Amino acid sequence: MTRTPMTLDDLIGWNAHLSQAEQEIRRKVGTFVRDSVLPRITDDFEAGRFPSELIPELVKLDLLGMNIQGPGCAGLGQVAYGLACHELEFGDSGLRSFVSVHTSLAMYAIERFGSEEQKNEWLPQMAKGEKIGCFGLTEPDHGSNPAGMTTQARKEGGDWIIEGTKRWVTNGNLADVIIVWAKIGDDASSIRGFIVDTKSTGFEVEKIPYKISMRASDSSQVRFHGVRVPAAGMLPLAEGLKGPLSCLNNARFGVAFGVLGAARFCLEAAIEHSCSRVQFDETLAHKQLIQNQLADMANLLVQGTISALHYGRMKEAATLHATHTSIMKRNNCQVALDIARRCRSILGANGILGDRGVMRHAVNLESTFTYEGTHEMHTLVIGEALTGVRAY
Repeated sequence: MTRTPMTLDDLIGWNAHLSQAEQEIRRKVGTFVRDSVLPRITDDFEAGRFPSELIPELVKLDLLGMNIQGPGCAGLGQVAYGLACHELEFGDSGLRSFVSVHTSLAMYAIERFGSEEQKNEWLPQMAKGEKIGCFGLTEPDHGSNPAGMTTQARKEGGDWIIEGTKRWVTNGNLADVIIVWAKIGDDASSIRGFIVDTKSTGFEVEKIPYKISMRASDSSQVRFHGVRVPAAGMLPLAEGLKGPLSCLNNARFGVAFGVLGAARFCLEAAIEHSCSRVQFDETLAHKQLIQNQLADMANLLVQGTISALHYGRMKEAATLHATHTSIMKRNNCQVALDIARRCRSILGANGILGDRGVMRHAVNLESTFTYEGTHEMHTLVIGEALTGVRAY
């Protein structure tokens, strides 16, 4: 017996949880992704190129700084931002990463820790895409332990002189401004944030080569060779590790929402393939083992999506704890990666083809499993919350 199939949107029941405005944001971003991103993203990924021509479209959709409460910004809700990330990553993780880093790291750092003068100078330009932002925290030898950073800022007259190297800087080659974190003393308590113009003398950026994952994302290594920053370039309200870590925690929310968009793409592709691929005189959809896998993945996707919406409402109510974000990021990145891998298998050999999109998402999700806090670090954060014992 064959019945009219339900869509994944039917199973999730989005509209029961979303306002009309949120539904419209999801619709508009989804339409943009299908019309403007998907037709080109395979070629961009193959070429290792970020589709910078799409930035004006992102601006028209108010996606740059959309949830930032500052001058010139849309000031929309956290769930609306999460939905936008979900739809962008349905297209590609690189596109969502561009928006995440620009908005949730660079613009958020200025909104949260900047002076009124800094907010008024930078946020309107960044919301319009006139200035693109990036974020420099990770170093070649310091990832999960940012307290060990070696980048230094020393006072010289009324200015700061920055020396050091940052790695895995998304948007580095595109950026007009970088939020860089450096020590002004010997320990982690001396960490401070600086707003640096990337045209400054001594600033050097190079593209990271040979990437297998996140190929449609701009990943860079940047060096500061005595870069001079005026005293007014320091973020006045950020002291110690709390500054950069709060930025990362903010950005993880968009990652956790976004990765499920990639998972949804993969699952939709697997469902379509199973309903059209004929083997042994019937479609794969007639096979119980295939239906079992599809049901398992749909369960995981629905559960992850509902938890993301729940935590999104908590973030809007300012009741979201960092541990909640770790749960959300850890679970959804694991779920998305598992779904992508299983969907690749359902598509068989066709699953590795670039124009099918599934393998592209799968290799991208390998990166999301690591960045914005590794799976292992989030495991230990949750374990500490449950036991009171710090195991790292």
